[in-house]
Amino acid sequence: MAVEEGLTVRSTDDDHGLHHHEYTRDGTVDLKGNPALRSSRGGWRACSFVVVYEVFERMAYHGISSNLILYLTKRLHQGTVASAKNVTNWVGTVWITPIFGAYVADAWLGRYWTFLIASAIYLSGMSLLTLAVSVPGLRPPTCSDPDPTRCRKASTLQLAVFYGALYTLAIGTGGTKPNISTIGADQFDDFEAKEKAQKLSFFNWWMFSIFFGTLFANTILVYIQDNVGWALGYGLPTLGLAVSILIFLAGTPYYRHRVPTGSPFTRMAKVIVAALRKWRLPIPSDPKELYEFDLEKYTQKSKFRSFRIDPTRTLRFLNKACVKAGPSTPWMLCPVTQVEETKQMLRMIPILIATFVPSTMVAQINTLFVKQGTTLDRKLAGFSIPPASLAGFVTISLLISIVIYDLYFVKIMRKWTKNPRGITLLQRMGIGLVLHIVIMLIASLTERFRLGVARDHGLIENGEQVPLTIFILLPQFVLMGTADAFLEVAKIEFFYDQAPENMKSLGTSYSMTSLGIGNFLSSFLLSTVARITMEHGHHGWILNNLNASHLDYYYAFFAVLNLLNFIFFSIVTRIYVYKAEVSDSMEILRRGSDSI
Repeated sequence: MAVEEGLTVRSTDDDHGLHHHEYTRDGTVDLKGNPALRSSRGGWRACSFVVVYEVFERMAYHGISSNLILYLTKRLHQGTVASAKNVTNWVGTVWITPIFGAYVADAWLGRYWTFLIASAIYLSGMSLLTLAVSVPGLRPPTCSDPDPTRCRKASTLQLAVFYGALYTLAIGTGGTKPNISTIGADQFDDFEAKEKAQKLSFFNWWMFSIFFGTLFANTILVYIQDNVGWALGYGLPTLGLAVSILIFLAGTPYYRHRVPTGSPFTRMAKVIVAALRKWRLPIPSDPKELYEFDLEKYTQKSKFRSFRIDPTRTLRFLNKACVKAGPSTPWMLCPVTQVEETKQMLRMIPILIATFVPSTMVAQINTLFVKQGTTLDRKLAGFSIPPASLAGFVTISLLISIVIYDLYFVKIMRKWTKNPRGITLLQRMGIGLVLHIVIMLIASLTERFRLGVARDHGLIENGEQVPLTIFILLPQFVLMGTADAFLEVAKIEFFYDQAPENMKSLGTSYSMTSLGIGNFLSSFLLSTVARITMEHGHHGWILNNLNASHLDYYYAFFAVLNLLNFIFFSIVTRIYVYKAEVSDSMEILRRGSDSI
């Protein structure tokens, strides 16, 4: 894979009389807009509040999402297809809304105030959801019929309250998810070597807090929901979220803040519009004739750091936005750096598209995988295992795989490839994609075996429990965690790493968008396959009675889809151009002064 010629110039000046040992050098400020004092703000003291918040918040979110499909079937009496679609549509919304939350934070309110407002919305949604599962009048009467569709349906009011709470919660997470991790990262100054090293440690603790909260939700909370009651099972995560917000607020005197820099969407739109308006104009052969700010513009100290990038040969059409012709308005003429930032974001889109299908596979964990678990023997030494608790093995497998990857795999591969990461980020993602093919093949064979046992015992018609342990599903859950250690971790790092310096939030939102669209794609495929396989009197693949269904065919279809997606991924990675990485600051400044 080629490496582009673009260079980034980092600013190094320290103006306005601010001494680097007293104030931060990355432009962070306090809530009043004054330069942040290094001694009293930021660092680990501030980050500890953020990390503890995330433990409780992850517990709250996964306490709802992990077992949601069982509440929809057991309490709201929805069918398999309808309940799975409703889960994936909601989860998709949860992961799409962060785009808007990031926009509001970057363009208007800043991360802190956007987060606080969104937290209030989040908590109100959780509170209403707890009320919806607790008050008898807000849910249909209990029904023991194995086919939930034959039970009394939820009323319009009951559905309105329940889904109103769910989507209020989703709006709230749109403002919290993209901002809380960046608030934590903002507490460390990249222009101080010690704090830059501490930031890497912060991300380790950040991931640990996510895993800890998720594991607690997938084990303790789902057990309470299945065996004690939904009111307590939803009330505890709601209380946890309230505690987490109070913990975050307690850290307010210690936080550093970044001033809103404007929307990256607007910067990108200006480049595209300017290029289209000058589509007939030729691009000068000499790049020095393209419009660009003077080097001093990028090296002077301001509220936030500036970065300059040299022109590249990729996506050359957009270089027309830099051609000096016509009025010099922002929507008609853009500097080279702005154009190159736009290119970097656009170049990642094919890679983003290739992550949609594996994100659809992740959506099966809390939907069809859990429904499969309800058809199997869940007894273990007198203890009833909640089907959703198997998702905890995804988390455990992910943790173990990451440790093995970092301690052994990277060191071994580094000797062969001479790459500091062992393998490239795209190669790591590719391994995850291959694992998804294997997972769906195993899931298909496991389901085929389960259906065979159901037929042998005459359990097809009534949908009774199959005399097989629920642990036959363990391989697909464990391998999903291993795949995440390759694909999901690399995906987050790739989109953050390859985004331009001033668009890191947007780059990070790419990985969230991937999960959102993957869940919506899961809903579309589920309803489409269920409808097509039911037409013309055919036996449907996905029915309310899983013993009479053919999930083995559905999973085999997913294996083929993953194979086709891997071929697409292989093609787009061959033509992808990595963002240049130059570490010698003197070389950067020397070449930058000779550039446009």
